[in-house]
Amino acid sequence: MLYNPKAIKNVVLDGHSLTLESFVAVARFGATVELAPSAMEAMKKSRALAEKIAAEKRVAYGITTGFGDFQKVAVSAEMSNQLSTNLILSHCTAMGEPYADEVSRGMLLLRANALCVGVSGVRPLLVEMMIEMLNKGVTPVIPQKGSLGSSGDLAPLAHMSLPLLGRGRAKFDGVEMSGAEAMAKAGIKTLDTLVSKEGLGLTNGTCAMTSVGSLALYDTICAAQLGDIIGSMDFEGLTGLRNAFDPRIHAVRGQKGQMLVAENMAKLLDGSEIIDNCQNDRVQDAYALRCIPQLHGAVRDALDYVLDKVEIELNAVTDNPLMFLEDEAVISGGNFHGEPMAIPFDTLGIAASELADASERRLERMVNAALSNGLTPFLTVEGGVNSGYMIVQYAAASMVSENKIYAHPASVDSIPSSANQEDIVSMGTTAGRKAGMIVKNTLDCLALELMTSCQAIDIRRRLNSHGQGITPLHQAIYNKVREKVAFFEIDREIWPDIQAVKEMIYSGELLELIKEYIPDFQ
Repeated sequence: MLYNPKAIKNVVLDGHSLTLESFVAVARFGATVELAPSAMEAMKKSRALAEKIAAEKRVAYGITTGFGDFQKVAVSAEMSNQLSTNLILSHCTAMGEPYADEVSRGMLLLRANALCVGVSGVRPLLVEMMIEMLNKGVTPVIPQKGSLGSSGDLAPLAHMSLPLLGRGRAKFDGVEMSGAEAMAKAGIKTLDTLVSKEGLGLTNGTCAMTSVGSLALYDTICAAQLGDIIGSMDFEGLTGLRNAFDPRIHAVRGQKGQMLVAENMAKLLDGSEIIDNCQNDRVQDAYALRCIPQLHGAVRDALDYVLDKVEIELNAVTDNPLMFLEDEAVISGGNFHGEPMAIPFDTLGIAASELADASERRLERMVNAALSNGLTPFLTVEGGVNSGYMIVQYAAASMVSENKIYAHPASVDSIPSSANQEDIVSMGTTAGRKAGMIVKNTLDCLALELMTSCQAIDIRRRLNSHGQGITPLHQAIYNKVREKVAFFEIDREIWPDIQAVKEMIYSGELLELIKEYIPDFQ
């Protein structure tokens, strides 16, 4: 499917209904949020049970005991509120550059949604405050490094929670200031203290890894669709053979993603004069062209797997302990453990990296006269004094190589913590962060490839070896690029061209175009 999160203007939180599209609508595009009445009722009942447990002095982790290895230490009723507040103050240890605002907004949204289920024992007030922050433009400043991904994203979520207490740092309408000032400017009253169980309710959970990883997943889905589109444009510059997309080939293998991409490629190349006129030029193409269905299709299958896990986690309750009304049970478990996200986000990074690998190989074929089926060296018209697109390929190769380092899985690592009580951890937040870094490089590679593809089409048309006509969609994309980037006749300062095409890639406008020409594109 082609997502359109910009079209979603309001999202109702009930703990069960978030999708990747609605998540991105709030986190990235500023959709407003409201609380479902059913969630309010569920949270009220859950809070009443937490207060009953505390009043009866039952042994319950994080309510009448300390945290982590301090589970052995009893905490009196009069100190229970201080215990929750201290958890936030002592756990805000994250380091490094802050997350992008969209990641921090996503964390607020996910934490609020999880609490809406009504098994966490916190006051509805906390969720109402987080929704106000989202709707009024208060975004916590949250450093990226410091989470082991179990017991959830403790340090990042502590930083997220500080503005609720009038502490920490936050942005209001994009300007960074103290958390207290940001909340005051937004007209949100802060809390003097948390109450029993709320420290855990706010900090236990996978919200940081799920937020950064979900945004990376959305971007990788877009990158995969763009990879098909830009790859099909390369075919016209390189006079590729469409027989590799015959559905019979793919049906006998039966791989779902492969069949989907082959169908896409056939649609994308239908009606091209250049392609029609080159089908007898050779028997078969190199893998970078011929195997697009197999390469991109494997990525699509991986993305389907990651999407399934992400959309479960968007609506998951991941704090500890959890309370169940029917028998008043307080159960200590491990839903905060990030392994169910760590492995998918490592997979996501590998998939995004493979998209860039394929893109760079196609780019190399366009600039290499030994491989381009007749195009000029480095797509120049006066080689020697002009380098043309020579170093464009270098830039893509650099990012592809960098991705190979980032694609090493984080989930295979573990370091024990809390006096070995928390003895095997997920590193899922690192996996999500790396996936985000990889897909940015991949989108940049696709921008370089698109710019090169348009230059290759121009050179092919100048040669006039196979006619002039490209598909209507390709012509529309070509026109959009040429509005900002002229044909590279002689060497000029090239980075503004790259930046202009990069902005087209990141804006989503090219995927909007395909809806007009191929409505059933996936």
